[in-house]
Amino acid sequence: MHYADIKKADIANGLGVRVSVFVSGCTHHCKNCFNSEAWDFNYGKEFTEKEIEKILQELSNPYVAGLSLLGGEPLEYVNQQGLLPLLRQVKEKFPEKNIWCYTGYTFDTDVMEDMCKKWEETQELLSYIDVIVDR
Repeated sequence: MHYADIKKADIANGLGVRVSVFVSGCTHHCKNCFNSEAWDFNYGKEFTEKEIEKILQELSNPYVAGLSLLGGEPLEYVNQQGLLPLLRQVKEKFPEKNIWCYTGYTFDTDVMEDMCKKWEETQELLSYIDVIVDR
């Protein structure tokens, strides 16, 4: 998985001050997308354990309310796989902090009726997410 950006103190993508991860890769290609450069799955930098450590360090600040996942598209299959190690650690180390996910997929049909049936990672990923903002 690649990522386009990591914001350490984001106040625009969820309630409170948040750490926001903008993943790369999106197949929606929505008209007037504000982040179209992140459609490319290879855009930006590789998401590694080093980035996870930085995110966890930022989340340890008491003023940070939680983590936001944006894109690109966090629910593309390759991004689900890449985000799972991060979300597992966030919920283990910071159970009081919430996780938001912004997606261009429709929760009821695309996620629940399709992804959850195809990929076991989707159900685990959803178990860590507190708020989903869908289209």
